[in-house]
Amino acid sequence: MSTKKLDLDLEPMSSWLPLHKKPLLLAGPCSAESEEQLLKTARGIKKHFEHFIFRAGIWKPRTRPGMFEGIGAVGLDWMKKVKEETGALLTTEVAMPMHVEKALKAGIDILWIGARTTVNPFSVQEIAEALRGVDVPVFVKNPAFPDLQLWIGALERINRAGVRKLATIHRGFHSYEFTAYRNQPEWELALELKLMCPEMPMICDPSHICGNTTLTSHVAQKAMDLHYDGLMIETHIDPMRALSDARQQVTPDRLFEIVSNLVIRNPIDDEHKSRLQELREKINGLDDELVQTLAARMIIAKQIGEWKKENNLMIFQVSRWEQILKRVLQLAEDMNLNRDFVKELYMRIHDESIRGQVEVMNAARKEEAVK
Repeated sequence: MSTKKLDLDLEPMSSWLPLHKKPLLLAGPCSAESEEQLLKTARGIKKHFEHFIFRAGIWKPRTRPGMFEGIGAVGLDWMKKVKEETGALLTTEVAMPMHVEKALKAGIDILWIGARTTVNPFSVQEIAEALRGVDVPVFVKNPAFPDLQLWIGALERINRAGVRKLATIHRGFHSYEFTAYRNQPEWELALELKLMCPEMPMICDPSHICGNTTLTSHVAQKAMDLHYDGLMIETHIDPMRALSDARQQVTPDRLFEIVSNLVIRNPIDDEHKSRLQELREKINGLDDELVQTLAARMIIAKQIGEWKKENNLMIFQVSRWEQILKRVLQLAEDMNLNRDFVKELYMRIHDESIRGQVEVMNAARKEEAVK
């Protein structure tokens, strides 16, 4: 994991968006569909939360034409009525300079850049130019695919245009694998970005990660456990009638249940640091042993590669790999370790062993070529 810090010029979120109570809450429907729908949803949220940011999609980038692509600029007038009645700050997605212009003219407080836009540097640059000289907060969602550099690049482009009020939204990454999630969380990528820029606020979007309402509370709690600053949860007064992403939207009452049941962990204070440091030192020692053991294993793997080269044997032997996997998975089970975790770990170790043996074979071919 890279620890190189990002060179971004940021304003602390506390100076432009005070956190009245953790988590910062962004709630509202996937799409603005009617004035009545927005107002009823906003009233339902306001009933439970004094402070929140009201979100709604005005323009919706859809995969194919003919799908509901948003109500358009007329929805901005409805958004203004939400603000007048509830006092909530407003946020919506922008995907092109025209969206930026219309949203700002309508008094939208915060803009966000969606996953389908973040993936395209040309589009991000156009939005950045439209934002030049404008003092408005911008939230940047991760790109649709797990590419950390694209996410960083989008943040850098917006920041270099003079936008200092920046935050990220982690909404998961598309995968062709069928899993319980609509978009794989890939928590480690989001945390790597957080490590590179600790002062950057990070919001979690459980709705898009889950694609359903069953796992929303679980993902929301996970985000809180990882010290995220806020949550963006799609909320609709009547989710089953929603024109887009009906399955992942919750009612205002359900939103209240999810947020009310969150456990917010305390920061580590001096009282707990000494014991924590003691345990961390033990972890450090075990990590040293792990790395040394891996290094010793790779040395032996290369020695096996030399022996295979001398005897003209193929590198990958299925029966041996099956034997290794069966043995370590049984051992993992006996030691109460997660089988999937151990399997993934050993697949990585095995891949690295194969790479080392291929390197030995290729070195032999290069020597013969030189001769």
